[in-house]
Order: sequence, then C-alpha cells, then structure tokens
Amino acid sequence: MNQHQPLRSIVYLLAFMALLGACKSKRPTSVNPGKKSTATGIGYNQESGFQVAKYRGQSAGPNLVFIEGGRFTMGALEEDVMNSRDNRERTVSIQSFYMDETEIANIHYLEYLDAIQRDSSEEFYKAALPDTNVWTNPLSYNDPYVTQYLRFPGFRYYPVVGVSWVQANDYSIWRTNAVNANLAKGGGQKQKKGFSLKRKKKGEEAPAAEGEQVAKNSQTTYAMESGNILPNYRLPSEAEWEYAAKAMIGTQYIDENQSNQRIYPWDGSSVRNSKKGRKQGQMLANFKRGRGDYAGIAGKSNDAAIITAEIYEYPPNDFGLYNMAGNVNEWVYDVYRPLSYQDVNDLNPLRRNGYLDEEKNYDTKNMNSVINDKLRVYKGGSWSDVAYWLAPGTRRFMDQDSATATIGFRCAMIAGGRNK
Repeated sequence: MNQHQPLRSIVYLLAFMALLGACKSKRPTSVNPGKKSTATGIGYNQESGFQVAKYRGQSAGPNLVFIEGGRFTMGALEEDVMNSRDNRERTVSIQSFYMDETEIANIHYLEYLDAIQRDSSEEFYKAALPDTNVWTNPLSYNDPYVTQYLRFPGFRYYPVVGVSWVQANDYSIWRTNAVNANLAKGGGQKQKKGFSLKRKKKGEEAPAAEGEQVAKNSQTTYAMESGNILPNYRLPSEAEWEYAAKAMIGTQYIDENQSNQRIYPWDGSSVRNSKKGRKQGQMLANFKRGRGDYAGIAGKSNDAAIITAEIYEYPPNDFGLYNMAGNVNEWVYDVYRPLSYQDVNDLNPLRRNGYLDEEKNYDTKNMNSVINDKLRVYKGGSWSDVAYWLAPGTRRFMDQDSATATIGFRCAMIAGGRNK
C-alpha cells in the first residue's frame, strides 16, 4: 500500500468538508435566491405566496455574443478631416451587454417579411419592405441588384440594405417576439395572451410610428419573471457600438493597463493583415480603396468584394464580432447632435431626443441647418467608403426614414445580472 495514501485521503476529506461548509454559508444570489425571503422570512412558492421561478442565468440569444463592459476612450482618434468636431475624445463606461456577431442578412430579413405577411396587415408588410431602388443609378448598370439582391438565394447571407432606421427598429421588436415565442414553446411560462401578429380588422389602430412598438397586439406578454424569456432585442447605442467595435479587450496588459489604442477594430494603422502566414497582406475589411477601386484586380482581389460580402467573410474582432468595419454601415439608436460628446452622461451615454440641445435651436427653416430629432447616427464604413470611415470613432447621420445601399444594422440586448 502506498504510504502516502492515508495522508491523501485526509486531504481529500478536509477539502470536501471545506467545500460543504462553503456551500452552506453561501449567500443568496439572483440565480440561487434560496427557499425563503431574507427580508420577511416567508417561504417562496407557497400556495398563496410570492412565486420565484427557477433561473439559471441569462443565456445568449440567437446570434448574440457577450460583450464585457468597462471603461474606454470614446471618440475619434484620427485627424478630423471632415472638420465636424462632433466626437471628441472622452472617457465613458459601458455596462455589459450582448450584440449580434454579424450584420442582419437578407435571409434573416426575408424570414421577418414572411412572418408579417402572414400575420400582419398588408399596410405594415409594405412598410417593412426594403427599398431595393437604393441600387438604382442612371449611370451604372446596377439593375440586377435592384431586382435580385434581396431575394436571389446567392445573396442570402449578404447584409440586408435599403432598410431605414424605423424598419430596423421594427425588426428588432418582431425579433424579440419571435425568439420569446419560440422559447415559450419549450416550456416557458406565459400569460394568457401570447405572441400574435394577427391581421388588423377595420377600426383597429394603425401600427405605431417611428421608435414605438409595432402594434398593441404584437407585443409579447410572456411573464418576465419566469426566467424563460430574453430581454428585448434593440438597436445598440452609439457608445455600445463604438465600444464593441474597438474591442480594447484585445489590448489588455495587466492591472488595467492597455498596451495600445486602436484606430480600427484591430491593432495597427494598416487595413491589411500583418500577421505572418498565408493570409498576410489580405484586407481586413470590405471597403473602397480609392476612386474606382472597389476590390482590386481579378485573380488578386484585395478584399474579394465589389459590393457587399457575406456576413462572415472577414476576420472577427477580439469580441468575436464580424464586419465592425466595412461591408455596410450600421444604424445605431442615437439621435444625432454635434455636441453629444459634451452633453450625454459618462455612464452608458445615449441621446434619445433633443434634450439639452433641442431642434428649435437649429435654423432649419432658412436651410442653415438640417438637424432635427429624426436624424439618426450610423457608423462603421461600407463597401463604398474609403478607409477613413472604417474607424469606430467616425460618425455620420441620416433621416430615420431614409435608406441606402450602404447601410444595414445589427441588434443588441442588455446583459441582466452579469458583468463577466
């Protein structure tokens, strides 16, 4: 018999007893609240008492990846060649959240169109259709994109374009309902009214406009307390989007020190892959290198895409997010103001309207300004933009009802009850 065997057994026993003691003294948490209230001593889940459902913690919804929150320097790092001075550097903190690892693709949006065509009013369906005429150019032969880009199977995993901010916001609401309805089928508790996008009858209210809910009868009513559904999908804030794009987690050294800043969603000042190997020198994003140069020459295409590319085409950043630079610009939630950088809070900054910087302060009547509460920010650069716009700190704006062939979107979601 091994002479060390008894000693080893004693060590195992002591470790087990310590673990058991730790379990017994464990304080209640959101995931393990205990059997009774620490405030009243009344037991949970009794016949006529407070019901506390089992909860294993928030899981990542379909296509979402976890973005650990933290502090970062928000703002433009390159020279302000547009002289807009609308995104000066400042330190802000972002709560942990989830974000789509990819842009929403044509196949995802067609799924949405199919659902609302069957279950919603014809008026709402038509309002949700992307504007395929964004490809039209009287001096270019883009006609095939007008008729085929959205629906031809070869473009299924290309990012949807021609979608306005309002349409992207409505898609996010529908997606929340669809995902939670699917989760509820797996045993989730729900209230009497479930997921519904029934056709409206005469006399019923029209779909809500702009950023509001699509319609009263389309609101998911599953009990949030059940723990079986997810929070709302939504458009990310500008700060969340910029934080996720820079992915400074990849520059972390020790003791909160970061080894470098980032101009793009990757290290270095080049838009090419600098790592040794067969991919060295390849473009890290889909963009326009110069006038008339959208992809390089045949056989040695530098970014392999004349227009958009499939949503998984280029390497992800350090958060695991694809195409946070190039391919298509992306809508974010924020209303545009040039002075947001000095007005908004330094914790989870967001400008949802003209608060502190009202549109009446801008001379739109005399055409001296275009700023109003319907201008929304978009970021990221596109297949048709030069490298300057690939930097996460750059920002542009457009009317929330407008659409182009260079803007798409992705969704985000709060991370409830976790920071890591």
